[in-house]
Amino acid sequence: MGYLGDLTRSLGYLKPADLNRVEAAYHLADEAHAGQLRSSGDPYISHPVAVAEILSHWHLDSQTVAAALLHDVVEDTEISSAEICDRFGRPVADLVDGVSKLDRLEFQTAADAQAENFRKMLLAMARDVRVMLIKLADRLHNMRTLDAVPQAKRRRIARETMEIYAPIANRLGLDSLFHELQELAFKYLYPLRHAVLGKAIKAARGNRREVVGRVTEAVRTQLASAGVDAQISGREKHLYSIYRKMRGKRLSFSQVLDIYGIRVVVETIPHCYLALGALHGLYKPVPGKFKDYIAIPKSNGYQSLHSTLIGPFGMPVEMQIRTRDMNRIAETGVASHWLYKDDFNELTEVQARTAKWLQSLLEIQSATGDSAEFLEHVKVDLFPDDIYLFTPKGRILSLPRGASPVDFAYAVHTDIGNRCVAARVNHELVPLRSELKNGDRVEIVTAAHAHPNPIWLSYVKTGKARSQIRHALKSMHNDESAALGQRLLSQALRAHKASIDAIPEEYWERVLRTTGMHSRTELFCDIGLGTRLPAIVARDLMLSNPARRADGGTADVITVRGSDGMAVQFAHCCGPIPGDPIIGFIQKGQGLVVHTHDCPTARRTRTAPDRWIDVDWGPDDDRLYEVDLRVVATNQRGVLARIAAAIADSGTNIVNVNMAEEGSIYTTMLFRLQVSHRMQLARVMKGLRRIQDVIRIARSRD
Repeated sequence: MGYLGDLTRSLGYLKPADLNRVEAAYHLADEAHAGQLRSSGDPYISHPVAVAEILSHWHLDSQTVAAALLHDVVEDTEISSAEICDRFGRPVADLVDGVSKLDRLEFQTAADAQAENFRKMLLAMARDVRVMLIKLADRLHNMRTLDAVPQAKRRRIARETMEIYAPIANRLGLDSLFHELQELAFKYLYPLRHAVLGKAIKAARGNRREVVGRVTEAVRTQLASAGVDAQISGREKHLYSIYRKMRGKRLSFSQVLDIYGIRVVVETIPHCYLALGALHGLYKPVPGKFKDYIAIPKSNGYQSLHSTLIGPFGMPVEMQIRTRDMNRIAETGVASHWLYKDDFNELTEVQARTAKWLQSLLEIQSATGDSAEFLEHVKVDLFPDDIYLFTPKGRILSLPRGASPVDFAYAVHTDIGNRCVAARVNHELVPLRSELKNGDRVEIVTAAHAHPNPIWLSYVKTGKARSQIRHALKSMHNDESAALGQRLLSQALRAHKASIDAIPEEYWERVLRTTGMHSRTELFCDIGLGTRLPAIVARDLMLSNPARRADGGTADVITVRGSDGMAVQFAHCCGPIPGDPIIGFIQKGQGLVVHTHDCPTARRTRTAPDRWIDVDWGPDDDRLYEVDLRVVATNQRGVLARIAAAIADSGTNIVNVNMAEEGSIYTTMLFRLQVSHRMQLARVMKGLRRIQDVIRIARSRD
């Protein structure tokens, strides 16, 4: 009765009927875990009871507390989810299922299993945030008792806590839980550093206690004289916060002066600003160290005024000024919904922000098929050092520091991101890779036929932008690859005197079964990506196939256009342009790669004849192709200007210029030009030969 008695005393806020449900869950868990011990040697039931007690501090409902007591029974005992549903209802069973791991499924690696577990858990949280509250309480108790675990496992759990669970607690506004998880993870990840730093703080505490006492008393007197009723408390900064500051700014412990802070809790928001003015009159503020999180709350709903002041003996002290309601929400975040049910008006902002983040998880999941990729995107969003940006209509969006206009576009709406072509920041056009600053006004310029650029992935910061870009590129790539694959298979079938339309349905079905494909489109996509060779698929389709054309068909040449997109690529080694004799190579995973006939790289790879196909240029007036032109000229003043003017006169754009002296007499210039076809390049070269100082012109290839 000991464990149950302790738990019951902490659940005094529940009604008798709800308490009965919790007691029934306890008895089932106690019976299911009978004879099981934890690594510490304690009865296993002590763990779910401890998790339930942590949740009781947030006054969570009886369904959540019951699920906490049962959270390991499906995973570790013979009791099924259906049995829990029958005895305690579907909501409790769903909560238990959301927390349970996927140990009964098979994965290729431990990393895959971990990623899938997180994906399942985060999506369950998006449907019901109580899943994550149970998991966080579970992780907190495991971290408190981590000494009993072997060292290798201890480090793995601590790293997982630091990278995933502590940031989630922060994202949900659970400030106390966030700091405790960070401190415990730091202790087990870097035990020696934790011990040395703890010892240094203990030694410094005695020297600074008197100063902190003087500051606290001076603050109390100053606020009283200003007519502000406030609760004042001094606090020591957390070990991990100090360690992170030392490491981030490369400081020694003696250089980290602001290890103390003062928290001022007042009644109303006007009193916050009144207190701030009084304290700035008492001590001088440090320029640039004031943050108003009341006017613009953090993304997790946190609100407070932060100001660093120079106290006695030049010691900096951070002041945090907030109302009582803000203080409660800062400590308990989204859990305050259950803890303070009478304060619905105060909590709507926290609820809205949490709901928005949870919705973003579902959007990332819908754009991501792979669990590891999903976890990668979510990790990006779990470390927000936020900046605040304005839309043209004055709406405020928070994004991670270092975010680009592309991140902003996807934060507004996925369609805006996908059709983004340019951005204006503070009314001025800027490159899409620009880094946005706090307070920027951002306007996104879109175009109806625009689509994401793969280069965006190198500078976007948010998980939503990254996942949506990859999803859009994958869809585009698959569509283009399928179209190319169909053309390649048509060509291969013509060599057998057959056509795609003439192949009977049963032959398609047989080939799809053999290849493990679900549809013709999927098969075409594989061919277009080079994963399957069109000649082999054509042969499989033609086996015992009566559908042959009477006319002696031959394999046609594949027509390529500059607008073929990602499925057709033009080799960098030879840089083919329309008018060059060309040949195509089916590169696995890349699709069709086009080379010039005389390309040395193509000549070296002719060892796979079944991957080479005949290609020719199709009509295409839109695309410009980049080509390198090497010009050797006498080293005379103004020669570069004359050559550049001649290129411009031919209507050709210069992308880049590099120069290298070959000696005192000659200089070599390498121009990268944009041309639409070979004839245009010939006109450029003809115009340059008229310049007297030009000695030699040649097309340059890698």
